[in-house]
Amino acid sequence: MSYSSGMLNKRIVIQNRTKAKTSEFGLDGNGIEWEDAQCVWASVTWSKGATALNAGAIDAYAVKLVRMRWTDVVTIRSRVIYDGQIYRILPDSFNADKQANTIQFLMQSTIEEDKEL
Repeated sequence: MSYSSGMLNKRIVIQNRTKAKTSEFGLDGNGIEWEDAQCVWASVTWSKGATALNAGAIDAYAVKLVRMRWTDVVTIRSRVIYDGQIYRILPDSFNADKQANTIQFLMQSTIEEDKEL
């Protein structure tokens, strides 16, 4: 099942890690840097009930469900900018199906970077 264009009504920015020029310890060291990889249309809704609890959300409003068309840019290690907030993808929820042309995942607002962009 591919998502209809009317369902994909929010713009999100996918960011991926880049090798930091100033890092002494490589990609996961002191200098993690992010770059905008792609801006895509998606469906973003609140995660409700058992889904939010399974995601381990202390604040259920910090977890959102994202559905979008398949792209090879999005990975478990990507992050999302939506509505001026930075979100991390919850790895256990990531479900990409190239054949069905769909990606679905939960994203949670990051605590350390919860400031507005």
